[in-house]
Amino acid sequence: MTTTLTEPAAERLSPAELAAAHGLTVSGARPSLPEYVRQLWSRRHFVTAFATARMAATYSTAKLGQVWHLVTPLLNALVYYFIFGIIMKASHGVPDYVPFLITGVFVWDFIGSSVNAGTRAIHSNIGLVRALHFPRASLPISTVVQLFQQLMVTMAALAILLLTFGQLPTPSWLLAVPTLALMAVFAAGCAMVMARIGSKMPDVSQLMPFVLRTWMYSSGVMWSIDQMLANDAFPHWVSVALKMNPAAVYIDLMRFSLIDTFPAHALPPHVWAVAAGWALLAGVGGFIFFWKAEEAYGRG
Repeated sequence: MTTTLTEPAAERLSPAELAAAHGLTVSGARPSLPEYVRQLWSRRHFVTAFATARMAATYSTAKLGQVWHLVTPLLNALVYYFIFGIIMKASHGVPDYVPFLITGVFVWDFIGSSVNAGTRAIHSNIGLVRALHFPRASLPISTVVQLFQQLMVTMAALAILLLTFGQLPTPSWLLAVPTLALMAVFAAGCAMVMARIGSKMPDVSQLMPFVLRTWMYSSGVMWSIDQMLANDAFPHWVSVALKMNPAAVYIDLMRFSLIDTFPAHALPPHVWAVAAGWALLAGVGGFIFFWKAEEAYGRG
């Protein structure tokens, strides 16, 4: 039953108390975390369809079309091989440097692109956010799903390239599956963190290329962290930071899985626990961080 207030009594109430007295609720109020998860799961088909549509539209005007999903990381690997492998001689002391390099480039391309795309996930879809009511986490997650679909294409190409360079399939190739799963959860969490930050500070997207470039160079994409640390020229904390860098952990795990000459001692101690820890921290922490600002997206 709706409570009817006299005019003098209504004047003494705050706006919140007045709304409560008339049974009004905040439009777009943030649901509880379990309810938010349920809503997001119920829209899983939208997330995958939205990601697939954007993947198909990415190079729709280019003559080579979807081939660019594969050509782009290959061209990056070619440039890095010329600069780092030949000119800077980063290939010295690294067995099977070409498989080493292309594996690092393909993995980094997914992680870096996920973080970069997450920064613009809300801001670039502001019209959709303001027009429809849906869990906003669908947007950064769909960007990661899109990039993961592209990664599956490049991973198939990577397998062919590894065979070309003499890397035969072994049981360790199966370790690529849990590595990909942990990496995807980590990337999704990072994308949600950056989506919330980017929704309030769109200029952050202009800084991301510099941040990501620094992160890439410190992740051993083009050079071996283990080789560089072998001369003990760095403080211990720098060595630990480089080895525990999440991007470096996932890149090294993928190399260990697919390249038979990549040594186990190049991996950080307790590497699977570290990889799972980064995925849990970024995935769960990023999701909660994004959810806490749910009712603020698209406003102001």
